[in-house]
Amino acid sequence: MGPGGFGGFDSAASQATTKIVRILLLSTYELGRQPFGLASPAASLRADGHQVTCADCAVDRFSPAAVRDADLIAFYLPMHTATRLATPIIETARKINQSAHLCCYGLYAPVNAAYLHSLGVGTVLGGEFEDELRRLALRVASGEGSASAESLLSFERVGFQVPDRSGLPSLSRYATMFDGKTERVTGYTEASRGCKHLCRHCPVVPVYNGRFRVVPADIVMADVRQQVEAGAQHITFGDPDFFNGPTHGMRIVERMNREFPTLTYDVTIKIEHLLKHRNLLSVLRRTGCLLVTTAVESVDDEVLQKLDKGHTRADFLEAVRVFREEGLNLSPTFIPFTPWTTWESYRELLRTVAELELVHQVAPVQLALRLLIPAGSRLLELEEIRDLVDRFQPDALAHKWRHRDPGMDDLAERLLRLVNSEQKRGASRAECFAAIWAAASGDEPAPAQQRKHYRAPQLSEPWYCCAEPMPERVAKI
Repeated sequence: MGPGGFGGFDSAASQATTKIVRILLLSTYELGRQPFGLASPAASLRADGHQVTCADCAVDRFSPAAVRDADLIAFYLPMHTATRLATPIIETARKINQSAHLCCYGLYAPVNAAYLHSLGVGTVLGGEFEDELRRLALRVASGEGSASAESLLSFERVGFQVPDRSGLPSLSRYATMFDGKTERVTGYTEASRGCKHLCRHCPVVPVYNGRFRVVPADIVMADVRQQVEAGAQHITFGDPDFFNGPTHGMRIVERMNREFPTLTYDVTIKIEHLLKHRNLLSVLRRTGCLLVTTAVESVDDEVLQKLDKGHTRADFLEAVRVFREEGLNLSPTFIPFTPWTTWESYRELLRTVAELELVHQVAPVQLALRLLIPAGSRLLELEEIRDLVDRFQPDALAHKWRHRDPGMDDLAERLLRLVNSEQKRGASRAECFAAIWAAASGDEPAPAQQRKHYRAPQLSEPWYCCAEPMPERVAKI
């Protein structure tokens, strides 16, 4: 076990090789965050004696020289956008360095394994990837890394090391948290992986299928500590659901608050858990939680049931009420355009957001996103979805679908362009909402907005998932 390690892969075996492997870990996009998915495996691989270079193409130029010098090139693919952005880089890397072994790892790697192999990727890793990357480095060192294409899904206990963030761009170059008054330099870490729930549209489900893994609290705290030393004033926890393990999560934020009383943080928690563990909301507030992101998806009970979300419209309304009483900020996310969306149901979503006085708490892009159906999605269990979608399209990394009312597809496209245009000109959330309402509701008077000039706590890079197409700004990274 290496320094800071917890079980898992036996590092003694990795020391058996005398060859140092030159490894390039590459990320293309992770919602404006400094990539945990590079820092975590870098720690283990460096502990094994390998020469590791980390490159984040979201903030730095792609480096042909780094590709040319590598024996193993591993692409981190935590989300749909990252995978699409990685495709041309994978093809370029293959041309520049034909002798290097190419690997893809992360949530979106295993569900797109066939397509990635067709691009020349040798190894695809899913689930818990740190120790599998170490084993792969051993094989590359021994000359076995160029074997036939392989796809591995691992859920064994990982030998976590404290993430090694050396060589990554500084935190000041990533997304920030606006706390209502000032911008706060923001770090990122993970206290858990996977999810206990099986929401039909969720990209976590095809890989983890209800499994849930925790990162040891000491590792999480050490990672927070080094980011605070690097200037972080706020921490984003990237767990799919921070309350999958509420006791684990609470222990971490209590420790964090004791050590760093002025440090703030944000988490993602599903509506079902917010209501089940409402007694913990005061702890979140007391320990510095600025924002809770929650995937509401829809305010239509029929759609929520089809998505198997585990909550109802009434539950969402109750969560809003409870948060207001507690003095916490809720950041709801939506997938407004689904095969079941109608003109009236979309307008009802807008009315609900306005009537609940959530306009300032909803990122405008959340009102323009379209349902994504990736490979392996549980949505394909529904006969009505199978009848609607085209065959899987590798270039889009999704099953394409068209609404039975072409006007809804047109509205989704127009609204996404509108949101991008409004944000380019620096429009506020209230101004964006007014423009969206005008585009979707014709002559119907817009609902009154409260606190038009209020700015709620918000990340400078909006959270989004399970939706397409890529927002324009992201697509050009």
